[in-house]
Amino acid sequence: MSENRRVLLKLSGEALAGENKSGFDEDTVRKAALQVKKAADEGTQLAIVIGGGNFWRGRSSKAIDRTKADSIGMLATVMNCLYVSEIFRSVGMQTEIYTPFICGTMTKLFSKDAAVADLEEGKVIFFAGGTGHPYFSTDTICVLRAVELEADEILLAKSIDGVYDSDPKTNPNAKKYDTISIGEIVEKDLKVIDGTAAAMCRDYPVPMQIFDLNEENSIYLAMQGRSRGTRITV
Repeated sequence: MSENRRVLLKLSGEALAGENKSGFDEDTVRKAALQVKKAADEGTQLAIVIGGGNFWRGRSSKAIDRTKADSIGMLATVMNCLYVSEIFRSVGMQTEIYTPFICGTMTKLFSKDAAVADLEEGKVIFFAGGTGHPYFSTDTICVLRAVELEADEILLAKSIDGVYDSDPKTNPNAKKYDTISIGEIVEKDLKVIDGTAAAMCRDYPVPMQIFDLNEENSIYLAMQGRSRGTRITV
């Protein structure tokens, strides 16, 4: 891994909940923090997006307008970033949190120049609040920020260990891909990332890895190119 390599890491909210299924599992978050610190100490510049599924999955409620449901989801990601950022600080990292909307004094309003400056100073930065608009997922903000920051790679840490040709929860014969192109993901409608994010990744190529957050040392291994998950080529 080369010095000053820039990586955007997405942490699944559900994965951060561990066996609790909701909220946070502090041991899981601390293990993630220690892996990130090891990579940061070796010179990797790290930006992080966190999903909100450990608190809110708005599409499961038909009683709430989609726009309002997505707004709740954005705030869930702010809570997640505030919590995870503090755990990261507790193990010795400097952090900053950016949002696309003003969030009191808890976060900074996103600016590419400010974010890049923080990365170059060795800070780990978090992007909370999605794009600030409804109908866009955290997958989309991952690709958008990765393109803006000219990241070398996107790492997606989920509660599943890679990309399958069907849902392994319902199909015991589902086949896992070691490598697959973003074009194949779109063509086969595999839904591992949402369509907007997949299209953007195809148009503005950034390679990805998808792996299981709960596998031992999985974040650090992915940053070293030794993930046991799926590599997505562009």
